[in-house]
Amino acid sequence: MKKKIMVALVFVCLGTVLLFQQSWFATNQIEEHIKAMTIEEKIGQMVIVGLDGYTLKDETRRMLEEYYVGGFVLFGENVQDSAQLLSLVNSLKEANTQDTPLFFSIDEEGGRVSRLPEEFCPMPVNGEVAEVNDGEFSFQIGNLLAERVKALGFNMNFAPVLDIDSNPDNPVIGDRSFGSTTQIVTRLGLKTMQGIQDRRVIPVVKHFPGHGDTAVDSHIGLPVLEHDMVRLQNMELTPFQAAIQEGADAVMLAHILLEKIDSDNPATMSRTIVTDLLREQMGFSGVVITDDLTMGAILENYDVGQAAVQAVNAGVDIILVCHGHQHRVAVLEALRRAVHDGTISMARLDESVARIIALKQEYGLTDQALPAPDIQSINSKTARILNQHQSD
Repeated sequence: MKKKIMVALVFVCLGTVLLFQQSWFATNQIEEHIKAMTIEEKIGQMVIVGLDGYTLKDETRRMLEEYYVGGFVLFGENVQDSAQLLSLVNSLKEANTQDTPLFFSIDEEGGRVSRLPEEFCPMPVNGEVAEVNDGEFSFQIGNLLAERVKALGFNMNFAPVLDIDSNPDNPVIGDRSFGSTTQIVTRLGLKTMQGIQDRRVIPVVKHFPGHGDTAVDSHIGLPVLEHDMVRLQNMELTPFQAAIQEGADAVMLAHILLEKIDSDNPATMSRTIVTDLLREQMGFSGVVITDDLTMGAILENYDVGQAAVQAVNAGVDIILVCHGHQHRVAVLEALRRAVHDGTISMARLDESVARIIALKQEYGLTDQALPAPDIQSINSKTARILNQHQSD
């Protein structure tokens, strides 16, 4: 009996050593990868850009060949049908000149926020998912969302929404939220996040530190809230804290000014919120992404290039620049100038690039082209799961 116990302990110790070695080698590989990168390549990894049209154009190719961007975000304006969309994604992969594979991101929440071709059957909005109020169903919804986007080459989904729908006058959140209480948003939001992760798609929980109580749409203007830290900890931050504890990979920041936390800077550009609150107090070590810097909250109040620089110095890892080629170039050029003149330190740059490379490695991202998906099979599976829970 003692001999069996000793043998078991030896295997446990060996397993621990192997896990440590794998972790060390992964870290070492990332460090070596970063050392081999140019400054411009590092900066590019920290930017996800949109593009214009349905095909790979010269200005988008420039984003890859001259600016080395780390990924793309696609919208309805880039989508005709599944064949065109997959062709576009595959062409972007083929055009990537870097050793590091690309992020392909999309807003696929279900309901009214969907960018996929109409060949896919509709998915319920989060408010409808909450009416079922079943954790397993929410997990299956996350699975389905991930399966749909992954079939067309996407590896990152800007979902789920963890905002609490606490303001009936909110013009932008509403039924995109799972509900008006911390409990339901936390429980169902986390299950959806885990369902997305389960299909090996990166979920990006949003919109930190909480967009649910605003009366201004940040696509148009800058929302201002008077909440203090006690209110935030008891309400808006609760789902995000739970998501962090459950292994959230990435967090998207809202363009919101919290006057009692940082009266000078919106969350996107606030070191107090990104580093002091999200990183240090809440313990988040994953990737932090801005909401789109071409939204009205930023463009109407700040220079987009300087906003990007300030966001990086606040602790942000990825700048999202969705619309307008001139804005994409302005952000990338501003970041280059800031690194070269020392406004952004190399240490700050390398810290973010390490997180980004680690996330891409963890999810096994590649630039391998994908074949046409079986949309009919995905739709049949979706209908079966939705019908099951309707009948329940």
